[in-house]
Amino acid sequence: MKTLYIECKMGAAGDMLTAALFDLLPNKKDILEKMNQIGLKDVHTHIDPAQSCGIHGYKATVHIHGEVEGKRDHEHTHDHTHEHTQKHFHEHTHTHEHAHSHHHTHHTLHDIEHILSHLNISDFVKENALEIYNLIAQAESKAHNTTIDNIHFHEVGTMDAIADIVNVCLLMEELAPDEVIASPVCTGSGTVKCAHGILPVPAPATAYLLEGIPMYAGTIQSELCTPTGAAILKHFVSRYEEMPILRVEKIGYGMGTKQFEQANCIRAFLAQEEGKDRIYELNANIDDMSGEELGYAMKQIMRAGARDLFYTAIQMKKNRPGILLSAICDEAHKEEVIQSIFHHTSTIGIREKKCDRHILKREIETIQTPLGKVRKKKVHGYAVNKEKWEYEDLAKIAKKNDLSIWEVKKRIEKQNN
Repeated sequence: MKTLYIECKMGAAGDMLTAALFDLLPNKKDILEKMNQIGLKDVHTHIDPAQSCGIHGYKATVHIHGEVEGKRDHEHTHDHTHEHTQKHFHEHTHTHEHAHSHHHTHHTLHDIEHILSHLNISDFVKENALEIYNLIAQAESKAHNTTIDNIHFHEVGTMDAIADIVNVCLLMEELAPDEVIASPVCTGSGTVKCAHGILPVPAPATAYLLEGIPMYAGTIQSELCTPTGAAILKHFVSRYEEMPILRVEKIGYGMGTKQFEQANCIRAFLAQEEGKDRIYELNANIDDMSGEELGYAMKQIMRAGARDLFYTAIQMKKNRPGILLSAICDEAHKEEVIQSIFHHTSTIGIREKKCDRHILKREIETIQTPLGKVRKKKVHGYAVNKEKWEYEDLAKIAKKNDLSIWEVKKRIEKQNN
């Protein structure tokens, strides 16, 4: 299992994420060439060695018409209200300085979709890039109390942002992690100046994008997390926590431009695990249900998505014998399983425990034997190899031939050897 861990102690921005992920890949020359063949006219991505506080990594910049567009450090957008007045709002990043551009052509989200559909990129990159842009548009629409259709992205800023977003999606495709985890996100603190005036950090759109994501201000008075960076994290990251136990194979550094006392970089850690996933254990104590009721409840809870469920005899208060219900499930089915436990049992409280589960890789092979087809389960990993015949197949053959399961296994294994 390949895990990507992103450390966001200096926030997140599209260019820094690009550089950090780029640093993880071995074939850098080929990857950079691929990034510059996506088909954005007059747009070119440069990724060069850089350092911060003595730490070496890479710095990504986007050049438009030969100029370093990143120095602009904003994505300019207009939204048109029902009174047809124009409001200017910007995405600020902490990696560059602002130089206002006065182009008057703007793109809608539909225009962005059209641009992405004509780029020389895979369907994976197109779909993920569009979903990230949708997240940004939704956040901007909330921040400015308008609809997504009224969000317009400034032409030059759009090219810069598309390059950053597409580059990250392309690098994610190359890395192909099974899971992306990130640390809580440092937003920075203080205020930032834009066309509307002085705004608090995190900027409104960034704050909306970070809803539901663990974040903190930190000690640096600067905008560290941009809307683009927040949207990329929101789209790709499955969970946020301090670094878990990982067997790290490669570390990538993506550098910013501003200099602080602390190294201005994003770190990306690529780890390879033989077999590991995250599961949840849900527990509830019950002392007032019959065996028949508990048996029915088990079937319904399993149907709701529990991977396993078991009962343990326990001693409860007032000297009552009771039952500990334990349900195992993944995150995708957790809410349904919780709802089912409440619905089908008498409990009024459920305890939740997150568990890292180590697993062996599983395969099923169907073998033709003189007694019929029998499936064999094979598992391997952690220097272990195991095999086991599928019980249901053995039982079916045993019943049909009036044999014991032991005799069926003996005949099959003799023929197989």
